Amino acid sequence: MTIKLKENERLDELQRNGYQIIQSPRRFCFGMDAVLLSGFARVKPEEQVLDLGTGTGIIPILLRGKTEGKHFTGLEIQEESADMARRSVALNHLEQDISIVTGDIKEAAAIFGAASFDVVTSNPPYMTGSHGLINPEQPKAIARHEILCSLEDVISAAAGVLRPRGRFYLVHRPFRLSEIIMVLVKFGLEPKRMRLVYPFVDKEPNMVLLEAIQGGRSRITVEKPLIVYEKQGVYTQEIYEIYGY
Repeated sequence: MTIKLKENERLDELQRNGYQIIQSPRRFCFGMDAVLLSGFARVKPEEQVLDLGTGTGIIPILLRGKTEGKHFTGLEIQEESADMARRSVALNHLEQDISIVTGDIKEAAAIFGAASFDVVTSNPPYMTGSHGLINPEQPKAIARHEILCSLEDVISAAAGVLRPRGRFYLVHRPFRLSEIIMVLVKFGLEPKRMRLVYPFVDKEPNMVLLEAIQGGRSRITVEKPLIVYEKQGVYTQEIYEIYGY
C-alpha cells in the first residue's frame, strides 16, 4: 500500500514482521522506553488491549507483532499524532487488528466503557511542571511533561477500563517510583512485577517497568536488572532480542 507522507514526516523500520511507522521529528519520535514496554507487557491470546497516550501507535503495532492478542486500541489526544498512527496501521495492513481513537485519557471509561479491556499499557509523560525544561514545541512538551494529563489521570483511566484481574503495564522514571506505587494502590491496581532498566551495569537505573493487577493481592516480584549497553554504542544481547534484531 502506498501511504502519502506529509511535510517533515519519515518512514522508519521497526525490525518486526516487516512493520514500518510514520514519524515526524518535529512532533515526537518513539524511544527505547516504548520498545522495552512492548517487551515487558504480557498479552494472552484473545485479549483486548488499550494503549493510553499512544502517540503514533508504536506500542499497539509492536504488541501486534509480538503477541497473540485479539485486538489493540490506541487512544491519543493529539489528532496529528493519531492521524500518523492510523496511516501506519493502514501501511502495515493492520486495520482489522488495531484501532486508533482520538480522545482524552481522562475520558477513557466514557469512550470505551468500564471494564472493557484485559490489558492496558502506557508510556506517559514522565515530568511534572517542576521537572526539567519544558520543550517550546507543544507536541513534544505534551509527550514529555504532564500538561494534558497527570500520572493520577493515567492510572485512574487504566483502573476504570480494566476488567477484574486485568493487567496494567507502565514504563516510567525511577525517581517517581514511590509516587507511582501509591497511586496504583489508591486505584486498586496492585503492583505485581517490577524491572529496573540500567544504561550500563555500573550506572543508576533510568527507567522502571511495572505490571499491576486490578484487584490483585499484595505481593511484588522484582525481576533481574535489564542492562541496555554492554559498552558504549553496543547493546546487550537481551536488548537486541527485545528489538528483534
